[in-house]
Amino acid sequence: MLEAVAAALPAVFRERPPACGLILGSGWGDALRPEAVHARVPYAALEGFGASTVAGHHGELLCADLAGRRVAIFAGRRHYYEGCGLGPVVYPAELLRCLGAPVVLLTNAAGGLNPDFAPGTLMAVEDHLNLTGVNPLRGPHRPEWGPRFPDLSRVYDPALTDLLCALGRGVRRGVYAFSVGPSYETPAEVRALRALGGDAVGMSTVPEAVVAHAAGLRVAALSCVTNPAAGLSAAPLRHEEVLAASEAAKPRMAALAAAFVGALPR
Repeated sequence: MLEAVAAALPAVFRERPPACGLILGSGWGDALRPEAVHARVPYAALEGFGASTVAGHHGELLCADLAGRRVAIFAGRRHYYEGCGLGPVVYPAELLRCLGAPVVLLTNAAGGLNPDFAPGTLMAVEDHLNLTGVNPLRGPHRPEWGPRFPDLSRVYDPALTDLLCALGRGVRRGVYAFSVGPSYETPAEVRALRALGGDAVGMSTVPEAVVAHAAGLRVAALSCVTNPAAGLSAAPLRHEEVLAASEAAKPRMAALAAAFVGALPR
């Protein structure tokens, strides 16, 4: 189906493969400032995808120029907790494969597990924890997603992770823990994830990363730590806090994403 969806996109999407695909999480949709936008397609118009239902996710696919490179931007994502299964969640990664993108940059807002990561910290994801039992590769094997039992020892391309850290002042490296949501984690769960080596926790990114990696794309991921996770702060967690912290970090988020795209091999 997604081959047909790609073929039905405005012709500008198929002029040449995008140098990079970007899947933007909470607060990231307003951060980027492309030099030009050649086409906009609302998610509701993409067969099998559907409009985003979460505040802070715009819900449109852009063909744009960023840092002088042609890119495909998913401004907002679908989440497993929305109740539509994993198909819409990994849809962008598969559509980027169909468009010929060699690289995908995944972004998200996350709660801080590492006490050294203050709100506003940008974290380059170098590995993840998925203890949810949710795996997007479950089910009939799809040959276009690589071998039946893909190796996940390097889901996040080490060279791209190094590039993010070299380009962004104060960017930290860390392990992202995946939670299905939509409730935030309990203090006990936060303590467990931290003991297991997690540095930040969120409700996205891992399913897309697994599919993109299995399908042969080079994957990089960047988290904006927006708040301490449950039990690490006296205040209750609120989505508005996530969006506010993302708003404050937008200049650094935008600069790093653009620098990353511009530094990709030509």
